[in-house]
Amino acid sequence: MGSKSFGNLLDLASGNLLDIPQTPRSLPRVMTVPGIISDVDGYGISDGDSDVISLPCRERKIIVANFLPLNGKRDSEIGKWKFSLDNDSPLLHLKDGFSPETEVIYVGSLKTHVDLSEQDEVSQNLFEEFNCVATFLPQDVHKKFYLGFCKQQLWPLFHYMLPMCPDHGERFDRGLWQAYVSANKIFADKVMGVINLEEDYIWIHDYHLMVLPTFLRRRFHRVKLGFFLHSPFPSSEIYRTLPVREELLRGLLNCDLIGFHTFDYARHFLSCCCRMLGLEYESKRGHIALDYLGRTVFLKILPIGIHMGRLESVLNLPATADKLKEIQEKYRGKKVILGVDDMDIFKGLSLKILAFEHLLQQYPSMLGKIVLIQIVNPARGSGKDVQEAKKETYDTVKRINERYGSPDYEPVVLIDRPVPRFEKSAYYAMAECCVVNAVRDGMNLVPYKYTVCRQGTPSMDKSLGVSDDSPRTSTLVLSEFIGCSPSLSGAIRVNPWDVDAVADSIYSAITMSDFEKQLRHKKHFHYISTHDVAYWARSFSQDLERASRDHYSKRCWGVGWGLGFRLVALSPNFRRLSIEQTVNAYRRSSKRAIFLDYDGTLVPESSIVKDPSAEVISALKSLCSDPNNTIFIISGRGKVSLSEWLAPCENLGIAAEHGYFTRWNKSCDWETSGLSDDLEWKKVVEPIMRLYTETTDGSNIEAKESALVWHHQDADPDFGSCQAKELLDHLETVLVNEPVIVNRGHQIVEVKPQGVSKGLVTGKILSRMLEDGRAPDFVVCIGDDRSDEEMFENISTTLSAQSSSMSTEIFACTVGRKPSKAKYFLDEVSDVVKLLQGLANTTSPKPRYPSHLRVSFESVIRYLVNKILSLVPIKKVALTVHENGPRLAPRSLCQKEYGPGYDHLEQSG
Repeated sequence: MGSKSFGNLLDLASGNLLDIPQTPRSLPRVMTVPGIISDVDGYGISDGDSDVISLPCRERKIIVANFLPLNGKRDSEIGKWKFSLDNDSPLLHLKDGFSPETEVIYVGSLKTHVDLSEQDEVSQNLFEEFNCVATFLPQDVHKKFYLGFCKQQLWPLFHYMLPMCPDHGERFDRGLWQAYVSANKIFADKVMGVINLEEDYIWIHDYHLMVLPTFLRRRFHRVKLGFFLHSPFPSSEIYRTLPVREELLRGLLNCDLIGFHTFDYARHFLSCCCRMLGLEYESKRGHIALDYLGRTVFLKILPIGIHMGRLESVLNLPATADKLKEIQEKYRGKKVILGVDDMDIFKGLSLKILAFEHLLQQYPSMLGKIVLIQIVNPARGSGKDVQEAKKETYDTVKRINERYGSPDYEPVVLIDRPVPRFEKSAYYAMAECCVVNAVRDGMNLVPYKYTVCRQGTPSMDKSLGVSDDSPRTSTLVLSEFIGCSPSLSGAIRVNPWDVDAVADSIYSAITMSDFEKQLRHKKHFHYISTHDVAYWARSFSQDLERASRDHYSKRCWGVGWGLGFRLVALSPNFRRLSIEQTVNAYRRSSKRAIFLDYDGTLVPESSIVKDPSAEVISALKSLCSDPNNTIFIISGRGKVSLSEWLAPCENLGIAAEHGYFTRWNKSCDWETSGLSDDLEWKKVVEPIMRLYTETTDGSNIEAKESALVWHHQDADPDFGSCQAKELLDHLETVLVNEPVIVNRGHQIVEVKPQGVSKGLVTGKILSRMLEDGRAPDFVVCIGDDRSDEEMFENISTTLSAQSSSMSTEIFACTVGRKPSKAKYFLDEVSDVVKLLQGLANTTSPKPRYPSHLRVSFESVIRYLVNKILSLVPIKKVALTVHENGPRLAPRSLCQKEYGPGYDHLEQSG
């Protein structure tokens, strides 16, 4: 990738980058029984978290977010900080989804700045009183981290805003990125200070902490880690413009479970993983899962809910009922349309007001009968874009009121001040229609709150004198670009950019029949009340437990440096193949069988030149020269190509096209698999594949004698995968009565005869060796892809059925650390070549001196031997010189071994 990474994570928080003090370890780890607390502040990569002491304690959830669910202020009288719970925070509400026995610890920053001298005292108090662990960021780091990278770069990008010019969006600033990483490291320090590895589940929230999982996974390989993104995830075309795109993506993939509000966001994330990292995903029993280096990363799609009890308690307040009566009296005889939005460029405020203006133009009869009340929440930022959006909103409202208003009628009421919860709830309960017109929003819970307030409560009904069984109505006009839109199927969905359509939708909503309003309201309220924040938290927690259930059933390796770190998780018995041990086993054996794949095993998959290297040819020739060896190349390639590439190896066996054609050596004829030679099915398959090739740019057809393969590795990843699935279904339907199988592999769809596979041909070769009395006591099988897995499995099955009691040493090995039926792995093709060279050297030992010294060295040896022979009476000896160096031996032995043409020096005694 083109993005620049860092060599070491620690460099991001030290040296000249940022002056960040080492996080003090002042908070004790929570314990329920006496025990020894290990020091886990180091950052060396661990292979099994062996330095963590497991303490039996109740289940804990560690909730990590940018801000703690606290409000704080300094007491002016005593000069001390006082903190209280923020009852509006969803982080506080999600505790309702956990069992009462679950302990919840919060890790995050405070919304107020605390001096360095007070931080230790505040930390201790917050932990003891609220179970909160405060992360104190230095002011310069916090500014660059939150107001800089998060708000100026990530937040606009995730809402589809590109910095096309300096006036609209900030260009990428690596200094802000470094502050972002440094802040995430400080969060990691705090989490590591309280974690109990075997008991704790860590749940990280939102885009502020997207590289935190990398820090935690790097330190604790088996940490149970979940992440929920509360903002949209942009399409791959937008996301890929970010220079540090891969570091953030790998950060999320270091989690066990990743949550999104909608499938659209998850789909965009999966597309990025596919296009940038080549990952594939599938549905596993209803759960979307990514296979990532032996780990399974699950995706969760569930929008967050609201806290029903909290909202209903506000509705029950006398102040709410009083305010509602006041609003009803003020707007008596008018239909109230409500909007509640933050003041930012993505909420579509001006578009909504323009749509309302268009409504008044199109339907003059509505003048004086409808009112748009727009509540504006305080802006979270103060950038140029916010100021421009605010000015445009005020100017539009002023123009509409001047044109359509009168002394006793104001069409648009703009409330731009902090509005208490009870007052806002009263407006919700009063409005006949709620309009949310955002052009892009992660979730937006305004429609949920509006629906619940329209439902009311028994206490509120009593205060208003309303009957409990009176019908409830509500109507929603929602932008299709907000996260809550898919879950509210009874809403009128609109494109906020289409002002005319929005105006028509608002008119339809307010003129809708009461019966239809009741049906829509009932449907929405049922969903909202059953999918509250507790349901959301409980569902995510259960899926996180399921996703991290197999942590201790695999061995883990850390791979990569810096923020490119990732974890490889494999079977406990899976280990690197030792070349030395394999060579020793080879040396001990008497009959050997070696099976090798070609592409990705002997030749790199990415190599343009597919001819084997000189080193491979030399090693194969040497191994084939031993009559005790049976060497086979088993490949999906055609027999012509393999014969040409491997021509120098005359005694090498070749199984081409996955074993459809087999040849034991160069002098033998090709044998077919024994199946029917009827390939009439190719006349059906080829036109279908040609059709998909014409409609899928970058795809091609590989025609083999026994098979047809459709490749889409050069096509658009998403489109190619979609077309491959469609082609697979098409071919399976058409070929249902033909003696063929249709396989979908990595970026291919292949049709081949039934009964042809690498596993079957390997079994046939071994069976023939057994029948000929050449049962191998040493077997090496090496491959790199899915088709080779059958070889690994079949070898053990075939040899276990042999009647001989002789034990066989089997070395089934895959290339690359990945899930496999093989017991061993080698990292890359060069390691396979080294192994073959090691085995070849055992077959024919090579000289230990450099070739450029051979002439002078041999001359010296000849001279010394002549001197020795002149002094010692020996009847017949000879000095032989061949490719493996000089050798002194009896002449008769040399003639027998090398023939009469050897170069020798003879001396009689």
